[in-house]
Amino acid sequence: MPDARYIEARVCQLNVLLVDDNAFMRRIVRSLLGTIGVKNIAQAADGIEALEAIRNAPPDVVLLDWEMPLLSGPEVVRIVRSSGIFPTPDIPIVMLTAHSEAWRIDEAIKLGVNQFLRKPVSATALRDHLTSIVVRSRTSVALRKYVGPVRRPPRPGAPSSGRPTA
Repeated sequence: MPDARYIEARVCQLNVLLVDDNAFMRRIVRSLLGTIGVKNIAQAADGIEALEAIRNAPPDVVLLDWEMPLLSGPEVVRIVRSSGIFPTPDIPIVMLTAHSEAWRIDEAIKLGVNQFLRKPVSATALRDHLTSIVVRSRTSVALRKYVGPVRRPPRPGAPSSGRPTA
């Protein structure tokens, strides 16, 4: 595993696309990202803007809200993960949402998100999730209708929820 300074530098160098229809929430998350040293932050207020931003300047990671007008977070993930249709189907996506019901987590996993993070979010939680993407990046696969990261096996000794892990 790389040393802590290398990991911190990699997180700080990430190009992040922050997608949320709530301007206040974008401001908060942008501030939290700045707190952990991320400087390259693009923003989109809806799913259509997000798809345009990803096509025009693919970020290293997308922080994506679940519920938005025009195209919801899950709809954006379906489009991005469409192999052969979208130019970067393997881009890391973190679903960042206030909705954390089990069915939404299951749906996000099935759609191919890399991480699921519940609002309200802290700088520490953001850093940890971005670090996980940097340190433990996963190969993307295309299996039937699923395009996304290879699912992680449960951690040894971790209780089983019956759900696959993202």
